[in-house]
Amino acid sequence: MMRSLYSGVSGLKTHQTKMDVIGNNIANVNTVAYKSSSVTFTELMYQTTQNASGPNALTGTAGVNPKQIGLGVTSGAISTSITTAGSTQTTGNPFDLSITGDSFFVVSDGSSNFFTRDGSFFVDAAGNLAMSSNGFNVMGWGVDETGAAIKQDTVSALRILSEENMTYPPEATTDAYVSGIVDKNDTNVNSESGKIVNLTFYDNLGYSYTGKLSIKAVKSGHDGEYSIELTDILDADNKSIMEDYPGVSLGTSRSDIYATTETITPDSPFSVETTSPEGFYLTTAGSLIEFGSLYDGVSEYAAELEDLANAYGYEQESFLNLLIPVDIGGGVIENRSMEQLIQSSQAGTSPSLADALTTETLTVAGRQYIGALINYDTGTGSFEGINNLTTTSSITLNTSNSGAYGNFEDISIDFATSSNYDNGGTSTIAATSGTTLGLGTGRKLGEMSGISIQNNGLIYATYDNGQTRLLGQIAVAEFANASGLAKEGDNLYSSTMNSGEFDGIGVDISSGGGYMSTGVLEMSNVDLASEFTEMITTQRGFQANSRIITTSDSLLEELVNLKR
Repeated sequence: MMRSLYSGVSGLKTHQTKMDVIGNNIANVNTVAYKSSSVTFTELMYQTTQNASGPNALTGTAGVNPKQIGLGVTSGAISTSITTAGSTQTTGNPFDLSITGDSFFVVSDGSSNFFTRDGSFFVDAAGNLAMSSNGFNVMGWGVDETGAAIKQDTVSALRILSEENMTYPPEATTDAYVSGIVDKNDTNVNSESGKIVNLTFYDNLGYSYTGKLSIKAVKSGHDGEYSIELTDILDADNKSIMEDYPGVSLGTSRSDIYATTETITPDSPFSVETTSPEGFYLTTAGSLIEFGSLYDGVSEYAAELEDLANAYGYEQESFLNLLIPVDIGGGVIENRSMEQLIQSSQAGTSPSLADALTTETLTVAGRQYIGALINYDTGTGSFEGINNLTTTSSITLNTSNSGAYGNFEDISIDFATSSNYDNGGTSTIAATSGTTLGLGTGRKLGEMSGISIQNNGLIYATYDNGQTRLLGQIAVAEFANASGLAKEGDNLYSSTMNSGEFDGIGVDISSGGGYMSTGVLEMSNVDLASEFTEMITTQRGFQANSRIITTSDSLLEELVNLKR
């Protein structure tokens, strides 16, 4: 039988194998992360009809080359272009990832690890990051005990939407700062109620509150000095909580003495009538007002006291804090607050309110209040200190003393970034929670609002309270000979003896200079132009080999016809 027949048959089979590979490449031209394959041919074997002989020096004859007849062709190798990246396709899905470099995602079916360049992922019902095509879990590393760093240990399934990750715990505010300009010509700063500055803060449970701080100019020759007082704290429903938390305070008790005394006159005339040791009577606008038992623990005279304060143009609390010079006996003049004078009136001791109100006109030497004094340099307008201490720039809002049901932390309020300039009569002073570096701000309970994957595979959750949390990191695998990986279908590869083994830990993609891109997928690296060219040459090769068989058959036919 002619050897050419078998050579032709081997050629047909080998070209058919190449056509099978080409067909598979073209079929997967749009498969995500598909890597094209190519076939190389090799000679099958040779029949030696005469061995080679060397030159003969004695006879002077030359050597003879061997005589060998080839017996066909076979597939030498089917190689996968695994290290050639395909082009990227934008999807807009944040869980679609592509890899730049020679790394592979690590995925698992629960028992074995596989490797893929297909980064079309999704989050399943259990919160696991998984492959969209087959549900295999994406493998990576979790965070350590602190929750702030990745623990690069044996890879495990990345569960990024666990119950504990859905919320971020609240935190109480511990710091705040006041910045902006205090203008001494601001009518608000010079008013009785002062310039109100709101400070929003949180308690340990994440409830929000608004502290109302009043900044007032110290009167009569005290330029560059402003008091800061806490007037109220409101909850999220704008309800005052000061009665519920009586221990809350700002600063300490202070007595500000004016450089010169002031006189105040009521809007409506009144007269004072002392009636008994228990108290006295005030007659305003024709009405008889009794103050005898004002401080007996019952607030039934609050309205009357408010009338008296209003007559002088003050709010009740501010009026009680006024310091009045009175004779305490022997011609000694001391300052007593209106509150002290009323208490003396109730106790029947001197000096009393009746001693101070000998005339309608009151002499005011200063005032008492709970708070602090802010000092500014009168030459430069820059912040100078607190309570005349140049080494102090902050005041403590004592909220931790709010009682048994309070969940607050003390808040340190820094005034170093405020100033005392001319701003056209308008003050821009404002309070902000946290330090200037954003620390100690406090926060409400945060609900997860999104997930992002960084180019190094780190996965972060973002929350609606402004916080972020590290959830894990996608690990990748690298192989000494990636072309030695075995295809398993579903865009998966498995390690072989010639690719190198996976150590179970993986590597950080950025350690080798690679990175991940989100919202894009790596497409097939099949080059259709090359595949069509290869298909033409394969077709011609197949035709030529078929001609070997038909021609050999014709020769055999001639041989058979010799018998005729």
